[in-house]
Amino acid sequence: MFEHFETPEQIFSFKLGAALTMEKDTLDMLAELEATTSRPELKQLFSEHAAETRQQIANIEKSFELLGEEIVEQPSPTTKGLAKEGSAGIKKTDASIVDAILLSGAVETEHYEIAVYEVLVTNAEARGASEVAALLTENLKQEEAALDKVKAAAKTISTEGIAYPVAAGS
Repeated sequence: MFEHFETPEQIFSFKLGAALTMEKDTLDMLAELEATTSRPELKQLFSEHAAETRQQIANIEKSFELLGEEIVEQPSPTTKGLAKEGSAGIKKTDASIVDAILLSGAVETEHYEIAVYEVLVTNAEARGASEVAALLTENLKQEEAALDKVKAAAKTISTEGIAYPVAAGS
């Protein structure tokens, strides 16, 4: 793509490509979260957000098309780091309280994604790309709603007690 950025548009395209990678990484993380939790309500939460994430990926790809640009993924080291931290935490946590670490990681990831989309929306608007801004705003709103749901689940679990009975051998 670009070896050296010379225009704001090049930076925007790079960041859009990083957002695409971010969402693909998140989709992988959500599958791990869903597989790890024993709580049906969390399985549903992670599954629903995975469906939204697939739509967000489509919105980013559509944004590239609207800009007349090739869809190019760029590195997203932050989401790689969040995934690595989450996986390490899962391995170190007893299965009966693993949901606390899952929700902690989910909150951290949602905050990062919200920040990414806030910047992208601002830059798309500044660029005069209103259709792209609308698609990215849709993604932003989904991430904000997901954060609210994850925080509500974390509050419920902490109020009810973090420990959750798990089947032997889990």
